[in-house]
Amino acid sequence: MLQLLGKITSINVRKVLWTCAELQLPFEQEDWGAGFRSTETADFLALNPNATVPVIKDGDFVLWESNSIIRYLASRYGGARLYPADPQARARVDQWIDWQASELNRSWSYAFLALVRKSPVHQDAEAIKASSANWTRHIGMLDRQLEATGAFIAGRDFSLADIPIGLSLNRWFSTPLDHPHFPAVSDYFQRLTDRPGFLAYCRNGTP
Repeated sequence: MLQLLGKITSINVRKVLWTCAELQLPFEQEDWGAGFRSTETADFLALNPNATVPVIKDGDFVLWESNSIIRYLASRYGGARLYPADPQARARVDQWIDWQASELNRSWSYAFLALVRKSPVHQDAEAIKASSANWTRHIGMLDRQLEATGAFIAGRDFSLADIPIGLSLNRWFSTPLDHPHFPAVSDYFQRLTDRPGFLAYCRNGTP
């Protein structure tokens, strides 16, 4: 059975949990990371030299990096409806997965650490303001994309891209800052409530 190493409060671990739910894929999960078993042990570092979660063990196959993991699982376990084989459709999904990791994450990092995690080294008022504004700008980009598709982030159908995007939007709504009304984003976030994986691993009270 698939083994998943990582605490369920981690947003990156929840990407994998939600993907498993979409694939109806059974797994065994172990809590690793801050507050649980240390990822700095020799045994864990042998699996992932970055000492980060999640890590999966699929038989003898070990993989880290959450976006690589969800792509692998969809490809390995019959997830063509999530991760299409057509090169252009797959590239569109990949585009939004990568954008979430490279652009959206960077926009919210400072504000989230300051306002939710209460990090003492992230309390500069101007930096919080700038990060919040940049975060909102990126949510506006999502709103325009969702208005164009009328449904999900990469098109008319739910795809693997909606998992990291949905988790990021949950984080945005859960952070105490001004939330301008983005109609397409609000409709989309409500649309995701039809999915059990979203309710279990995204809209579950964990930002």
